[in-house]
Amino acid sequence: MRARRQSPTVRMLRTRVADDEGSILILTLGYAVLAIVVVLICVDATSLYLAQKRLDALADAAALAGADGFTFLVEGDEPKAELTADGVREQAEAVVGELGGDVVVVDAGTPDGVSARVTVAGTWRPPVITLFVPDGVALEATATSRTALR
Repeated sequence: MRARRQSPTVRMLRTRVADDEGSILILTLGYAVLAIVVVLICVDATSLYLAQKRLDALADAAALAGADGFTFLVEGDEPKAELTADGVREQAEAVVGELGGDVVVVDAGTPDGVSARVTVAGTWRPPVITLFVPDGVALEATATSRTALR
């Protein structure tokens, strides 16, 4: 039998395949590092979203408590609920002090004597990647609630 001769193209391809060994490992490691970075960024973004939602809920609770701190008046034959800025602030600070942790009441008052408006502020610190945001991010939430009686 006669031996087959390989063409120069086939020999060049076999040589090139032998030279490419190990490059898949570097590519896989690169994609693994990229995937880990994406996961860590997603964890931090989710934590920021949840921190803002908690602050919104606390502002809602403080505004609701502030709206319940009304003074009951009877003018003629008609009952009337009247809010004061001091009453709203007192109720809001009580709720935030009980539930808030490091959250503070920035502003609490009543714009019209019937509604309670409360603004609270806090700081979010990332759980994983603290290198880029060492001092955290300032968050703020405002909520308004009206009294049940007019």
